[in-house]
Amino acid sequence: MVALVLAALLGASPTVAPAADGRTTGMPVAVPTPAPRGWQWPLQPRPPVVRPFDAPEQRWSAGHRGVDLAGAPGTAVRAPAAGTVVFVGVVVDRPVLTIAHGDGLRTSVEPVTATVRRGDRVSAGQVVGRLTGGRWHCAPGSCLHWGVRLGQDYVDPLGLILDRRPSVLLPLSPTARPP
Repeated sequence: MVALVLAALLGASPTVAPAADGRTTGMPVAVPTPAPRGWQWPLQPRPPVVRPFDAPEQRWSAGHRGVDLAGAPGTAVRAPAAGTVVFVGVVVDRPVLTIAHGDGLRTSVEPVTATVRRGDRVSAGQVVGRLTGGRWHCAPGSCLHWGVRLGQDYVDPLGLILDRRPSVLLPLSPTARPP
């Protein structure tokens, strides 16, 4: 019963757990669902995360409204999902590129020298620019800052490419009890 409720809450389909000897126990278990399809890392191969997302308590409060991904100047920057380029330009002192994905989500990457123009349609994985060197966000190192907004609110980009829900361990036997 608990497994069915967890499956419903997590949006997963219940399945039957195999017993250690290969037979099924008849106990349903929750199977995690993957992250949204069509999203991918903007740098390839998968880069180390230098600094994670840190949501501000209020819109105007301090926080880190995106993730910083390690990368060398000149590295190809890819569209993390299909969409339309809505901004290419300089914000404060760094080159920024923004893609609207048509579902209320907008991706911004910086510092990026764009190879696309405002209005261009891009596909997931398409090269949209090159990581620019300079003394910006990750000085003295180099990184790509990847931010995502849903409407006016910033969200954690890693939630779009990773399944970050906690694992749930359930007993394989209806009579099994924790020690």
